[in-house]
Amino acid sequence: MLLGKEVLDEDKVSLLIYDIKKKKELKELSNDFVKDKLFKYLQKEHKSAQFLIKSFNQKSSSYKQIVKDVRAQLRKVYGLFRADEEIKKKSELIEKLLETSKGSIKRKKIIEKILATHASTRERLSIYDELYKKIFTMTGKPKTILDLGCGINPFSLHYMKLRKVSYYVYDISEEEINNLNQYFQLLHNDNHYFFGEAEVLDILHWLELKKKLKKAEVCFLFKMTDVLDRNKGHKVTENVIQNIPAKFVVVSFPTKTMSGKKMNFPRRKWIELMCRRLSYHYRTLVFENEIFYVIEKINK
Repeated sequence: MLLGKEVLDEDKVSLLIYDIKKKKELKELSNDFVKDKLFKYLQKEHKSAQFLIKSFNQKSSSYKQIVKDVRAQLRKVYGLFRADEEIKKKSELIEKLLETSKGSIKRKKIIEKILATHASTRERLSIYDELYKKIFTMTGKPKTILDLGCGINPFSLHYMKLRKVSYYVYDISEEEINNLNQYFQLLHNDNHYFFGEAEVLDILHWLELKKKLKKAEVCFLFKMTDVLDRNKGHKVTENVIQNIPAKFVVVSFPTKTMSGKKMNFPRRKWIELMCRRLSYHYRTLVFENEIFYVIEKINK
C-alpha cells in the first residue's frame, strides 16, 4: 500500500484487515472494500500511517486505536449494526428456502420472513406488489434490471412478476452476495428464462460504474443517497446516477426521521433540481415510509 512516498508492506495490510474484520458484524465485508477504507483513513491520519510503516506492533495502543477507528467508520457509513441472532436467523431461513419447490406457499412465507429481517425491506412488505406494478407502468416491463447497494431487496423478486428478466445486483457484503447467488440459481433451475447474478461492488467508486455494470432498462437505488453523500452535498449521488448505464433510475428516500416521526417535507428538492438541470424527467411514488423518484435519463 503506497502512502505518500512510503510503502506499507502488504502482509501488514492483510493483518490489519484481518483484525478489523474480527467483529462478527464486519466479517462479511469484502477485503478490498475494507482495504479501501483503511487506505483513505491512513491518507488523513499521517501519524498512524508512520506508526504502521516504522513501528508496526499489534499489541500497541496505537495499533488498537487504528483498528477501532476504521471499524467505527465502517459502522457509521454503512450502518452495520446487525445482531448475531439476526444474522443466524437469516442464514437458517435461506437454507430452508433453497429446499423449497417453485410456487409453494412455504417458499413465499420464507421469503417474507427473510425480507422481514431488515427494517427497509420489512417496511416494503406491504407495498412491494403495488410498488413494482407502478414502477413498471412508468418504465415499461424491463428485460434487464440493476440493483445497487441491494442488501436483501432481491429476495423481493417474485413481487415483480417478471418471468423473462436478467437481474444484476451489487452490494459490499460477501455474505449477501453468496446468499443471493444461491437464490438466483434456485430461480434459474425453476425458470430458464430468468438469469440473476450478484457481485461485490462499492458504488462509491462511481467512475468505474460504466465499465463494470451491464446496460439495463431500470436501476434500483433504494435508500442509498445518505451512504453515498455522507452529509457532504449531493455530488456523489449525482455522479452515480449519471454513470449508471440504465434509462430509468429509481431512487428512494425515507419519509420518517430516525425517531419514527413523519417528515414535514419528505420530497427531496435537491434531486428535483438536479433532474431539471440535467434535463431528466421524474415522477414520484409516495408511500407511508418511503418516497420513490422514478427518473428517466433523457438522451440529449
